[in-house]
Amino acid sequence: MRQLTKGTWVVIADGEKALFLENVADTVHPELVVRRVEAQENPADREQGTDRPGRMADTGVGQRSALEETDWHQLAKMRFADDLADTLLQMVQQGRIDRLVLAAAPRILGEVRQSLHKSVADVLVAEIDKTLTKHPIDEIERLVKEELEAA
Repeated sequence: MRQLTKGTWVVIADGEKALFLENVADTVHPELVVRRVEAQENPADREQGTDRPGRMADTGVGQRSALEETDWHQLAKMRFADDLADTLLQMVQQGRIDRLVLAAAPRILGEVRQSLHKSVADVLVAEIDKTLTKHPIDEIERLVKEELEAA
């Protein structure tokens, strides 16, 4: 059974916002304190794209095929996930994080997982594939504790 011990960091992310929380209490009554917040502005894709999708010549005479338009909004989320992995690496290398729980939307969690350095993966205690960024801190404490105890 994994536990939310004192000093464990819980990082909650959704592709646009990341909360860095540290448990300053015990495993029975965890108390997560916000240590850092990172956010990026990521407007809807329709507000970021400026051109129509491109077209390319097809194999037939006079035929053209449409190219898929870039999803700038999703691309920004993936870059945010990569930046989060870099931030976690810096914090681990500085000795600030010894135990880490990472909770993120499934797609973001997968992207962060691919970008995690081995030293971060070594301190990773658990992954929770849920979007918790809009929950209040006391609710996050309860949900993370339940997830760890169930694992």
